[in-house]
Amino acid sequence: MSKDQKDNIPQAENQFGKTGEFVQENAKSLAVIAAAIIGLVLLYVGYQNFYLAPRAEKAANEIYKAEEYLAIDSLKDKAIAGDGSYPGLEKIVEEYSNTKSANLANAYLGGLYLQKGEFQKAVDALGNYSSTGSPVIDPLVLGMLGDAYSELKDYSKAITFYKKAADKSPNTLTSPMFLKKLGLVYEEQKDFKSAVEVYNKIRTDFSESAEAATIDSYIARAEAQQ
Repeated sequence: MSKDQKDNIPQAENQFGKTGEFVQENAKSLAVIAAAIIGLVLLYVGYQNFYLAPRAEKAANEIYKAEEYLAIDSLKDKAIAGDGSYPGLEKIVEEYSNTKSANLANAYLGGLYLQKGEFQKAVDALGNYSSTGSPVIDPLVLGMLGDAYSELKDYSKAITFYKKAADKSPNTLTSPMFLKKLGLVYEEQKDFKSAVEVYNKIRTDFSESAEAATIDSYIARAEAQQ
């Protein structure tokens, strides 16, 4: 064994010795931390499997009746409040929060409140909706928020949400619809230049849409006011 190797032995032993002392001195603390981590993991798994999953399944089973009522104009109040046998959308939101069904119920409620002219309730319900990645529902919810704020004459927020709705998953159905509403809000605010820009976007980017078929008249009207 060389001299350098012999000299390194005490240093190595000293380092391992310190490590051993650290583990011994902190073994109790380390054990507590490890137990806490294991406990949190078990708690999370239990919460997912034994609390969230059954609630989600029950909510999904109960929302279907409300969805049936949604399709019938005369029964939309039952969709909101229930019929005595099945809970309405309001109850589903209240009892099954953090489930997909409750999230969808918020979107349904927002639309129903809009139809009933209860615009602040619509804002509250739609504001509780969480984006799911749906290329249809997500932009519709944003657009309905624009509608609600427009009815409340909060045009600044209406503009914000109409822009978000138009840009969310661009398509020929929802994007031109909310761009047109955006243009109308700009006209309401006498911002005719911005209105023309929005209308032109419909004509160029969504030429196959239903809105594009009549957009020239909107452009002409806004241009005449500049």
